[in-house]
Amino acid sequence: MKQTLDGIKVLDLTRLLPGPLCSMYLADYGAEVVKVEDPFIGDYARDMEPMLAGSGALYQLVNRSKKSISLNLQKSEGKDILLHMVREADILIEGFRPGVMKRLGLDYEEVRKANPRIIYCSITGYGQTGPYAEMAGHDLNYVSYTGLLYESIRRSGTAAVMPAVQIADIGGGTLHSVTGILLALLKRNSSGTGEYIDVSMMDGVFPFMIPAISYHLAAPSPEDSGFNPLTGSLACYNVYRTADERWFALGALEEKFWRRFCEVAGLSNHLPNHWDPAKQPAIAEQLTGFFHSHTASQIADKFKDEDVCLTPVLSIGEAIDNPHVQARRIFQNWAQYEEVTNVKNPLLQDFELDGCTIPPARWVDTEAILLGHGYSDKQIQQFKTSGII
Repeated sequence: MKQTLDGIKVLDLTRLLPGPLCSMYLADYGAEVVKVEDPFIGDYARDMEPMLAGSGALYQLVNRSKKSISLNLQKSEGKDILLHMVREADILIEGFRPGVMKRLGLDYEEVRKANPRIIYCSITGYGQTGPYAEMAGHDLNYVSYTGLLYESIRRSGTAAVMPAVQIADIGGGTLHSVTGILLALLKRNSSGTGEYIDVSMMDGVFPFMIPAISYHLAAPSPEDSGFNPLTGSLACYNVYRTADERWFALGALEEKFWRRFCEVAGLSNHLPNHWDPAKQPAIAEQLTGFFHSHTASQIADKFKDEDVCLTPVLSIGEAIDNPHVQARRIFQNWAQYEEVTNVKNPLLQDFELDGCTIPPARWVDTEAILLGHGYSDKQIQQFKTSGII
Protein backbone atom coordinates (compact mmCIF):
# COMPACT_ATOMS: atom_id res chain seq x y z
CA MET A 1 0.00 0.00 0.00
CA LYS A 2 1.32 3.43 -0.93
CA GLN A 3 2.33 5.46 2.10
CA THR A 4 1.75 9.18 2.58
CA LEU A 5 5.39 10.20 2.06
CA ASP A 6 6.40 7.72 -0.65
CA GLY A 7 8.93 9.44 -2.91
CA ILE A 8 9.95 12.03 -0.29
CA LYS A 9 13.71 12.07 0.41
CA VAL A 10 15.11 13.19 3.76
CA LEU A 11 18.68 14.05 4.72
CA ASP A 12 19.06 13.67 8.49
CA LEU A 13 22.14 15.35 9.98
CA THR A 14 20.95 15.00 13.58
CA ARG A 15 22.10 12.86 16.50
CA LEU A 16 20.80 11.42 19.77
CA LEU A 17 17.00 11.76 20.26
CA PRO A 18 14.85 14.63 18.86
CA GLY A 19 16.04 14.71 15.24
CA PRO A 20 16.41 10.94 14.79
CA LEU A 21 12.93 10.34 16.23
CA CYS A 22 11.55 12.99 13.88
CA SER A 23 13.16 11.42 10.81
CA MET A 24 12.07 7.93 11.93
CA TYR A 25 8.46 9.09 12.02
CA LEU A 26 8.89 10.46 8.49
CA ALA A 27 10.33 7.08 7.47
CA ASP A 28 7.29 5.39 9.05
CA TYR A 29 5.14 7.45 6.66
CA GLY A 30 7.17 6.15 3.70
CA ALA A 31 9.94 8.74 3.29
CA GLU A 32 13.43 7.63 2.29
CA VAL A 33 15.73 8.77 5.13
CA VAL A 34 19.52 8.97 4.90
CA LYS A 35 21.48 9.53 8.12
CA VAL A 36 24.46 11.74 7.27
CA GLU A 37 27.15 10.95 9.85
CA ASP A 38 30.72 12.14 10.19
CA PRO A 39 33.46 9.54 9.52
CA PHE A 40 34.87 9.65 13.04
CA ILE A 41 32.01 9.18 15.52
CA GLY A 42 28.66 9.42 13.79
CA ASP A 43 25.51 9.47 15.89
CA TYR A 44 26.62 9.51 19.55
CA ALA A 45 23.64 7.39 20.50
CA ARG A 46 25.24 4.38 18.80
CA ASP A 47 27.75 4.05 21.63
CA MET A 48 25.74 5.31 24.61
CA GLU A 49 25.11 2.88 27.45
CA PRO A 50 23.14 0.79 28.02
CA MET A 51 23.77 -1.33 24.95
CA LEU A 52 21.13 -3.42 23.19
CA ALA A 53 21.88 -5.90 20.39
CA GLY A 54 25.31 -4.37 19.81
CA SER A 55 24.39 -0.67 19.78
CA GLY A 56 23.10 1.91 22.22
CA ALA A 57 19.56 1.07 23.30
CA LEU A 58 18.36 4.59 22.47
CA TYR A 59 19.85 4.36 18.97
CA GLN A 60 18.04 1.10 18.35
CA LEU A 61 14.62 2.57 19.11
CA VAL A 62 14.77 5.78 17.02
CA ASN A 63 16.52 4.74 13.79
CA ARG A 64 14.48 2.07 12.02
CA SER A 65 13.97 2.25 8.24
CA LYS A 66 16.96 4.51 7.54
CA LYS A 67 20.20 4.36 5.59
CA SER A 68 23.56 5.64 6.85
CA ILE A 69 26.27 7.47 4.93
CA SER A 70 29.66 8.66 6.17
CA LEU A 71 30.43 12.22 5.09
CA ASN A 72 33.02 14.71 6.36
CA LEU A 73 31.35 18.11 6.10
CA GLN A 74 34.47 19.86 7.38
CA LYS A 75 36.05 19.31 3.95
CA SER A 76 34.92 21.11 0.83
CA GLU A 77 34.50 17.84 -1.08
CA GLY A 78 32.20 16.54 1.64
CA LYS A 79 30.14 19.72 1.49
CA ASP A 80 29.93 19.41 -2.30
CA ILE A 81 28.66 15.84 -2.00
CA LEU A 82 25.95 16.91 0.44
CA LEU A 83 24.86 19.76 -1.85
CA HIS A 84 24.75 17.25 -4.70
CA MET A 85 22.43 15.08 -2.58
CA VAL A 86 20.37 18.14 -1.62
CA ARG A 87 19.40 18.65 -5.26
CA GLU A 88 17.37 15.45 -5.13
CA ALA A 89 16.15 15.82 -1.54
CA ASP A 90 12.91 17.23 -0.17
CA ILE A 91 13.81 17.71 3.50
CA LEU A 92 17.00 18.43 5.45
CA ILE A 93 17.00 18.15 9.25
CA GLU A 94 19.91 19.38 11.35
CA GLY A 95 20.49 19.78 15.06
CA PHE A 96 23.72 21.75 15.39
CA ARG A 97 24.03 24.93 17.41
CA PRO A 98 23.01 28.10 15.55
CA GLY A 99 25.83 29.26 13.29
CA VAL A 100 27.48 25.87 12.74
CA MET A 101 25.78 25.13 9.43
CA LYS A 102 26.52 28.67 8.23
CA ARG A 103 30.22 28.22 9.03
CA LEU A 104 30.14 24.99 7.03
CA GLY A 105 28.51 26.82 4.12
CA LEU A 106 25.43 24.64 4.48
CA ASP A 107 22.89 26.99 6.05
CA TYR A 108 19.42 27.39 4.56
CA GLU A 109 20.42 30.32 2.34
CA GLU A 110 23.15 28.25 0.69
CA VAL A 111 21.22 24.99 0.55
CA ARG A 112 18.16 26.52 -1.10
CA LYS A 113 20.39 27.83 -3.91
CA ALA A 114 20.97 24.18 -4.78
CA ASN A 115 17.30 23.30 -4.29
CA PRO A 116 14.65 26.02 -3.83
CA ARG A 117 12.09 23.32 -2.93
CA ILE A 118 14.05 22.08 0.09
CA ILE A 119 12.36 22.13 3.48
CA TYR A 120 15.10 22.86 5.98
CA CYS A 121 14.39 22.13 9.66
CA SER A 122 16.77 23.18 12.45
CA ILE A 123 16.16 21.63 15.87
CA THR A 124 18.01 23.42 18.66
CA GLY A 125 17.65 23.92 22.38
CA TYR A 126 16.80 27.62 22.41
CA GLY A 127 16.06 28.46 18.76
CA GLN A 128 17.97 30.53 16.24
CA THR A 129 17.38 33.89 17.90
CA GLY A 130 17.44 35.35 21.41
CA PRO A 131 20.16 35.70 24.05
CA TYR A 132 20.33 31.94 24.75
CA ALA A 133 20.53 30.85 21.11
CA GLU A 134 24.15 29.68 21.16
CA MET A 135 24.13 28.18 24.67
CA ALA A 136 24.71 24.48 25.14
CA GLY A 137 21.98 22.50 26.83
CA HIS A 138 20.03 19.30 27.24
CA ASP A 139 16.43 18.43 28.05
CA LEU A 140 16.87 19.18 31.76
CA ASN A 141 18.18 22.66 30.97
CA TYR A 142 15.35 23.46 28.58
CA VAL A 143 12.60 22.46 31.03
CA SER A 144 14.34 24.42 33.78
CA TYR A 145 13.64 27.63 31.86
CA THR A 146 9.93 26.93 31.33
CA GLY A 147 8.57 26.59 34.86
CA LEU A 148 7.99 22.88 34.39
CA LEU A 149 10.93 21.76 36.51
CA TYR A 150 10.15 24.38 39.17
CA GLU A 151 6.59 23.11 39.48
CA SER A 152 7.82 19.53 39.83
CA ILE A 153 10.30 20.44 42.54
CA ARG A 154 7.91 22.74 44.40
CA ARG A 155 5.19 20.14 44.54
CA SER A 156 7.50 17.37 45.67
CA GLY A 157 9.17 19.49 48.32
CA THR A 158 12.65 18.37 47.28
CA ALA A 159 15.27 19.60 44.83
CA ALA A 160 16.08 16.02 43.86
CA VAL A 161 13.12 15.60 41.51
CA MET A 162 14.01 14.81 37.88
CA PRO A 163 11.48 14.54 35.03
CA ALA A 164 10.86 10.88 34.21
CA VAL A 165 10.88 11.52 30.45
CA GLN A 166 12.53 13.95 28.04
CA ILE A 167 9.64 16.34 27.50
CA ALA A 168 11.61 19.03 25.67
CA ASP A 169 13.43 16.59 23.40
CA ILE A 170 10.38 14.59 22.36
CA GLY A 171 7.47 16.95 22.89
CA GLY A 172 9.24 20.21 22.12
CA GLY A 173 11.65 18.89 19.53
CA THR A 174 10.29 15.85 17.73
CA LEU A 175 6.54 16.48 17.68
CA HIS A 176 6.82 20.11 16.63
CA SER A 177 9.44 19.37 13.97
CA VAL A 178 7.33 16.59 12.45
CA THR A 179 4.29 18.88 12.43
CA GLY A 180 6.25 21.77 10.91
CA ILE A 181 7.76 19.59 8.20
CA LEU A 182 4.43 18.02 7.20
CA LEU A 183 2.76 21.44 7.07
CA ALA A 184 5.63 22.78 4.97
CA LEU A 185 5.24 19.87 2.55
CA LEU A 186 1.54 20.66 2.26
CA LYS A 187 2.28 24.32 1.63
CA ARG A 188 4.92 23.45 -0.97
CA ASN A 189 2.29 21.64 -3.02
CA SER A 190 0.72 25.02 -3.81
CA SER A 191 3.68 27.41 -3.54
CA GLY A 192 6.29 25.24 -5.23
CA THR A 193 8.98 26.44 -2.84
CA GLY A 194 10.41 25.12 0.40
CA GLU A 195 10.90 26.97 3.66
CA TYR A 196 12.97 27.20 6.81
CA ILE A 197 11.66 25.80 10.11
CA ASP A 198 13.20 26.98 13.39
CA VAL A 199 12.30 24.48 16.14
CA SER A 200 13.27 25.41 19.70
CA MET A 201 12.97 22.58 22.19
CA MET A 202 12.51 25.09 25.00
CA ASP A 203 9.72 26.89 23.13
CA GLY A 204 8.05 23.56 22.49
CA VAL A 205 7.65 22.87 26.21
CA PHE A 206 5.37 25.85 26.80
CA PRO A 207 2.27 24.31 25.18
CA PHE A 208 2.57 21.52 27.77
CA MET A 209 2.52 24.26 30.40
CA ILE A 210 -0.75 25.87 29.26
CA PRO A 211 -2.89 24.49 32.14
CA ALA A 212 -0.28 25.51 34.72
CA ILE A 213 0.15 28.92 33.11
CA SER A 214 -3.61 29.46 33.03
CA TYR A 215 -3.89 28.80 36.77
CA HIS A 216 -0.91 31.04 37.43
CA LEU A 217 -2.45 33.91 35.47
CA ALA A 218 -5.83 33.46 37.16
CA ALA A 219 -4.39 33.41 40.69
CA PRO A 220 -5.33 36.47 42.78
CA SER A 221 -1.78 36.63 44.17
CA PRO A 222 1.55 34.84 43.75
CA GLU A 223 0.90 33.01 47.01
CA ASP A 224 -2.29 31.51 45.56
CA SER A 225 -0.74 30.45 42.25
CA GLY A 226 0.07 26.96 43.55
CA PHE A 227 -3.49 25.70 43.11
CA ASN A 228 -3.41 23.47 40.02
CA PRO A 229 -6.13 20.81 39.98
CA LEU A 230 -4.14 18.63 37.55
CA THR A 231 -0.87 18.43 39.48
CA GLY A 232 -1.84 17.39 42.99
CA SER A 233 -3.87 20.25 44.43
CA LEU A 234 -7.01 18.10 44.39
CA ALA A 235 -7.29 14.93 46.43
CA CYS A 236 -9.62 13.44 43.80
CA TYR A 237 -6.87 13.73 41.17
CA ASN A 238 -3.77 12.23 42.74
CA VAL A 239 -1.78 9.07 43.35
CA TYR A 240 -2.03 6.87 46.43
CA ARG A 241 0.07 4.08 47.93
CA THR A 242 -1.55 0.76 48.88
CA ALA A 243 -0.86 -1.51 51.85
CA ASP A 244 1.48 -3.66 49.73
CA GLU A 245 3.50 -0.70 48.43
CA ARG A 246 1.79 -0.42 45.05
CA TRP A 247 0.22 2.76 43.70
CA PHE A 248 -3.09 3.76 42.15
CA ALA A 249 -3.92 6.85 40.10
CA LEU A 250 -7.26 8.44 40.90
CA GLY A 251 -8.63 10.88 38.31
CA ALA A 252 -12.18 11.41 39.56
CA LEU A 253 -12.47 15.09 38.61
CA GLU A 254 -16.09 15.01 37.48
CA GLU A 255 -18.81 14.73 40.10
CA LYS A 256 -20.25 11.51 38.67
CA PHE A 257 -16.90 9.74 38.94
CA TRP A 258 -16.14 11.18 42.38
CA ARG A 259 -19.61 10.29 43.69
CA ARG A 260 -19.37 6.66 42.59
CA PHE A 261 -15.80 6.32 43.87
CA CYS A 262 -16.86 7.59 47.30
CA GLU A 263 -19.86 5.26 47.38
CA VAL A 264 -17.76 2.18 46.62
CA ALA A 265 -14.93 3.23 48.94
CA GLY A 266 -17.30 4.17 51.75
CA LEU A 267 -16.29 7.85 51.80
CA SER A 268 -19.69 9.39 51.08
CA ASN A 269 -19.19 12.07 53.72
CA HIS A 270 -16.87 13.81 51.24
CA LEU A 271 -19.28 13.89 48.33
CA PRO A 272 -20.03 17.64 48.11
CA ASN A 273 -17.57 20.29 46.94
CA HIS A 274 -14.67 17.97 46.18
CA TRP A 275 -12.94 20.87 44.36
CA ASP A 276 -13.02 23.15 47.40
CA PRO A 277 -9.36 24.03 48.26
CA ALA A 278 -10.19 24.28 51.95
CA LYS A 279 -11.46 20.70 52.05
CA GLN A 280 -8.48 19.07 50.33
CA PRO A 281 -6.41 18.18 53.44
CA ALA A 282 -9.33 16.32 55.05
CA ILE A 283 -10.26 14.50 51.82
CA ALA A 284 -6.63 13.58 51.13
CA GLU A 285 -6.27 12.17 54.64
CA GLN A 286 -9.34 9.97 54.14
CA LEU A 287 -8.17 8.76 50.73
CA THR A 288 -4.66 8.04 51.97
CA GLY A 289 -6.12 5.96 54.79
CA PHE A 290 -8.43 4.08 52.46
CA PHE A 291 -5.72 3.07 50.01
CA HIS A 292 -3.20 2.29 52.72
CA SER A 293 -5.64 -0.11 54.38
CA HIS A 294 -6.10 -2.19 51.22
CA THR A 295 -3.76 -4.17 48.99
CA ALA A 296 -3.59 -3.47 45.28
CA SER A 297 -5.51 -6.64 44.44
CA GLN A 298 -8.23 -5.78 46.96
CA ILE A 299 -8.69 -2.35 45.40
CA ALA A 300 -8.65 -3.83 41.90
CA ASP A 301 -11.36 -6.31 42.90
CA LYS A 302 -13.46 -3.67 44.62
CA PHE A 303 -13.47 -1.37 41.56
CA LYS A 304 -13.18 -3.90 38.72
CA ASP A 305 -16.67 -3.16 37.40
CA GLU A 306 -16.69 0.54 38.26
CA ASP A 307 -16.09 3.41 35.82
CA VAL A 308 -14.47 5.93 38.17
CA CYS A 309 -11.10 6.82 36.52
CA LEU A 310 -9.07 4.65 38.89
CA THR A 311 -6.06 2.82 37.44
CA PRO A 312 -3.00 0.98 38.74
CA VAL A 313 0.39 2.65 38.34
CA LEU A 314 2.33 0.25 36.10
CA SER A 315 6.06 -0.19 35.70
CA ILE A 316 7.52 -0.03 32.18
CA GLY A 317 7.61 -3.81 32.02
CA GLU A 318 4.00 -4.06 33.17
CA ALA A 319 2.97 -1.40 30.65
CA ILE A 320 4.56 -3.36 27.80
CA ASP A 321 2.68 -6.51 28.86
CA ASN A 322 -0.63 -4.73 29.50
CA PRO A 323 -3.40 -6.50 27.52
CA HIS A 324 -4.78 -3.24 26.10
CA VAL A 325 -1.33 -2.21 24.91
CA GLN A 326 -0.81 -5.66 23.45
CA ALA A 327 -4.17 -5.52 21.67
CA ARG A 328 -3.23 -2.22 20.04
CA ARG A 329 0.20 -3.64 19.08
CA ILE A 330 2.12 -0.68 20.47
CA PHE A 331 5.25 -2.81 20.84
CA GLN A 332 6.55 -5.02 18.05
CA ASN A 333 9.69 -7.08 17.40
CA TRP A 334 11.44 -8.23 14.25
CA ALA A 335 11.72 -12.00 14.02
CA GLN A 336 15.36 -11.68 12.94
CA TYR A 337 16.18 -8.93 15.45
CA GLU A 338 14.04 -9.93 18.38
CA GLU A 339 16.18 -8.25 21.08
CA VAL A 340 14.92 -4.84 19.95
CA THR A 341 11.34 -3.94 20.86
CA ASN A 342 10.01 -1.11 18.71
CA VAL A 343 7.49 1.49 19.80
CA LYS A 344 4.78 2.00 17.21
CA ASN A 345 4.19 5.37 15.62
CA PRO A 346 0.90 6.17 17.39
CA LEU A 347 -0.69 7.74 14.31
CA LEU A 348 -0.27 4.68 12.10
CA GLN A 349 -3.19 2.35 12.71
CA ASP A 350 -1.92 -0.35 10.34
CA PHE A 351 1.75 -0.11 11.29
CA GLU A 352 3.62 -3.35 10.61
CA LEU A 353 7.23 -3.72 11.66
CA ASP A 354 7.85 -6.24 8.89
CA GLY A 355 7.69 -3.35 6.44
CA CYS A 356 10.56 -1.57 8.21
CA THR A 357 14.29 -2.18 8.13
CA ILE A 358 16.47 -2.54 11.22
CA PRO A 359 18.53 0.48 12.33
CA PRO A 360 21.51 0.82 10.00
CA ALA A 361 25.04 -0.12 11.01
CA ARG A 362 27.51 2.76 11.02
CA TRP A 363 28.00 4.16 7.49
CA VAL A 364 26.82 0.86 5.93
CA ASP A 365 25.11 2.46 2.91
CA THR A 366 27.82 4.99 1.99
CA GLU A 367 29.06 3.40 -1.23
CA ALA A 368 25.58 2.43 -2.48
CA ILE A 369 24.24 5.95 -1.89
CA LEU A 370 27.17 7.60 -3.64
CA LEU A 371 26.89 5.21 -6.58
CA GLY A 372 23.19 6.07 -6.75
CA HIS A 373 24.10 9.75 -7.01
CA GLY A 374 26.41 9.15 -9.96
CA TYR A 375 29.80 8.89 -8.29
CA SER A 376 32.14 6.23 -9.69
CA ASP A 377 33.95 3.49 -7.81
CA LYS A 378 37.21 5.33 -8.44
CA GLN A 379 35.86 8.55 -6.96
CA ILE A 380 34.54 6.69 -3.93
CA GLN A 381 37.95 5.14 -3.29
CA GLN A 382 39.53 8.59 -3.56
CA PHE A 383 37.01 9.91 -1.03
CA LYS A 384 37.99 7.12 1.36
CA THR A 385 41.69 7.84 0.96
CA SER A 386 41.29 11.56 1.55
CA GLY A 387 39.00 11.18 4.57
CA ILE A 388 35.87 12.55 2.86
CA ILE A 389 33.84 9.46 3.74
